[in-house]
Amino acid sequence: MLALLLLALLPGSLCAQTLGEVSGTLLDQGTRQPLPFANVLLRRLPDSAVVANTQTSEKGSFTLAKVPLGRYVLRAEALGYRPSSRPVVLDAATPVLRLGEWQVAPAAVQLGSVVVQAEKAAIIDDLDKKVINVSKDLNSVGGTAADVLQKVPSVAVDENGQVSLRGNAGVTLYLDGKPAPSSLRLDQLPASRLETIEVITNPGARYSAQGTGGIINLVQKKQTQEGWNGDALATVGTRDKYSASLNLGRKMGKFNFYSNVNGLNNEFRGSSALQQVATAEGRTTASDQAGRTARHQANEALRLGVDYALRPEQSLTLTAEFYKNDLRQTNDFTTRLTRGTDPAITLQNQNLETDDLYTIRLATNYRRTWATHPGRELTAGAVYILDGGTVTTEQRVLDGPTDYARQARRQFLDVTIHMPSAQLDYVHPLGDKRRWGAGLKTDIMLTPGTADYAVQPAAGGEFVPQEAGSYRYRYQQVIPQAYGTYQHKAGLWDYQAGLRAEFTGLQAQVQPSGSASQRIFNLFPSATVARALPHDQRLQLSYARRLNRPNFLQIVALPIYSDARNYVVGNPDLRPEYVHVAELGHQATWKSTTLSTTLFGRFASQAIQSLRTVDTLATRLSGQPDFITRTSYANFGGTISYGLELSLTQTLTKWWKLVANGSFYRNQVASYTGDGTRANLTGTAYLLNTFSPTKTLAAQLSGTYRAPQVVPQGRVLAVYGVDVALRQRLFQDRAALTLRVSDLFNTRRQRTQLGAPNLSTDLQTKYETRVGYLGFTWFLGTNKPNSNLDNQPKGDPGGFGG
Repeated sequence: MLALLLLALLPGSLCAQTLGEVSGTLLDQGTRQPLPFANVLLRRLPDSAVVANTQTSEKGSFTLAKVPLGRYVLRAEALGYRPSSRPVVLDAATPVLRLGEWQVAPAAVQLGSVVVQAEKAAIIDDLDKKVINVSKDLNSVGGTAADVLQKVPSVAVDENGQVSLRGNAGVTLYLDGKPAPSSLRLDQLPASRLETIEVITNPGARYSAQGTGGIINLVQKKQTQEGWNGDALATVGTRDKYSASLNLGRKMGKFNFYSNVNGLNNEFRGSSALQQVATAEGRTTASDQAGRTARHQANEALRLGVDYALRPEQSLTLTAEFYKNDLRQTNDFTTRLTRGTDPAITLQNQNLETDDLYTIRLATNYRRTWATHPGRELTAGAVYILDGGTVTTEQRVLDGPTDYARQARRQFLDVTIHMPSAQLDYVHPLGDKRRWGAGLKTDIMLTPGTADYAVQPAAGGEFVPQEAGSYRYRYQQVIPQAYGTYQHKAGLWDYQAGLRAEFTGLQAQVQPSGSASQRIFNLFPSATVARALPHDQRLQLSYARRLNRPNFLQIVALPIYSDARNYVVGNPDLRPEYVHVAELGHQATWKSTTLSTTLFGRFASQAIQSLRTVDTLATRLSGQPDFITRTSYANFGGTISYGLELSLTQTLTKWWKLVANGSFYRNQVASYTGDGTRANLTGTAYLLNTFSPTKTLAAQLSGTYRAPQVVPQGRVLAVYGVDVALRQRLFQDRAALTLRVSDLFNTRRQRTQLGAPNLSTDLQTKYETRVGYLGFTWFLGTNKPNSNLDNQPKGDPGGFGG
């Protein structure tokens, strides 16, 4: 008894000498990227009893504290990677062991002549971001990045490739972690070029504050295995749709070369109907337009890159990319104009659009780590993007009354956009549980351009340039930025805080309409608190302030006609939109089930809204029994959305896995009249069934639904559809054949209803969405198709009935 009492009274420092600590950082062996949420176990020798266990942080770091001295085996288990073990000895001379970087390899087990690879899930739903593994989504074969994003909770992609997240269109696109070209459209980016897509709903201070809807990072394929590796894909779709891609890489010694070349040539057909009723000059006119659309899209792309390991702790990356996008779109439609008791006027119209665009993107990145200081990291990078090309639109009247017949107008846009940027980031650990980080960045955008207007007086004649209606513009924007972050891990708690400062300097001149200028400084705080819970659970609360800067077409007073009766023009007085975003997320895993829930709120002020009205002056000057509509932008009111996101991954049997996710929220916007708000309950839902009926055959059946949503002037109606796909692996896993049908029941269509003083609009669009695709993939080198679409227990044959 006396001995126990004396032991209890010993100084804490003496007791601490009998305990040890193990720490390190878990990294991917090929990419040297951190592996978050991996399990790390410490087993005692010789009985293998588990003495301590933990999960790695978002940065891949882990710490096992207060461990009795002795001999152990440390084991790391990460999804999609080989388990890795290493001996550990903690004694009086070395009670604290810092392992530094611990690299683990992707899982690959050789069984005779067959390679069985561990699988990544089709969708990984972490609390801070969602990762879509494109290769696991059979319904993306032959498709685009827009097709893949349709599966993400709260994400919607409209017929023009515009992305919105939780009903907000202020989404910022990244390409390989850097700003994407302004001309990049998700519906023109082949899915075959992508490895993963990351959706970050509430970015912290390390990220640019631009984007009230969050960030979508498109990660392109890069081979990381030794030797020659890659794949070749050719796809053919119904009614003239073709695509092909080649991904090829070679890793040897300190060099890793990778390349991608792809082409896409698609024909799409569709229909549209636009009904508008307007009151102008004291008289009411009804316009009914209905017709067919033919769209020919041809894209080519080339990407070359190299990673060079200067030494084990330093690496350099260089990439060069070239994209060519060509679009030819023809819209033939009939217009019926009815004004009061006057006889109706019927016109045969044709709208033509021709886009010839190109993008050059050059990027370099340097990374430095320190083996003696795990977690310490310096990165520096620079990107230069050149967007250029021409856009030509024509509006023709092919038949109608004498005053209308054979009229034609043309608008020719010549665009050049320079976007250089540079960034420096540094992370410094303060012991094993604290770290701080800081960074600098500058984004520049410079775009001089012209918009020339011409008319064709007689059918088949030359277009005559018109000074009135032609413009010259110059737009420049400089955004210097700086940030600082601090992270502290205390037991089961993890705290992060950050502050970002950004200055916006903007100057725009449009001749002859006017100019715009802005000088704005902002601070953007962010914070995250996370708590590890028993039984593989995690709770996280995050907050960030962000903004949405209007793009140059929303600011410059440059009228762009979509047809002879409707045009879009910027507003030089437009200011940024600001938003506060808060999220509370919970994630739990039980054997074969993973459930993620997120409560979120988004509160925006000085909201940027799009408004369509009747242009009475243009209507009067036209001198015709018709009306002209004008779409522009304004800051007014605020928007609020709050609700719940759910994501469930469930393995039902050895051959059937289910992924279900949905977002349900209340959306509230200021009314265009400025006298109240408009609100409704809305959301999105997605259901993915993955089947493995045999060892080599896989199938997916998925469905999406986007509920109606209010906008300041009206509402956007619901969109829904079902997709199905099959994949058969061939030639001992050297090849794969994929058959898929998008929008199986041909139900996806867009409809928008708007109302404004003296104007009501009903727009219905039905693009060709039911398409059959047949794709053939040949795997090169040691690259192999995934044996199953999602994770299966080891040794699982993947067939019905086992």
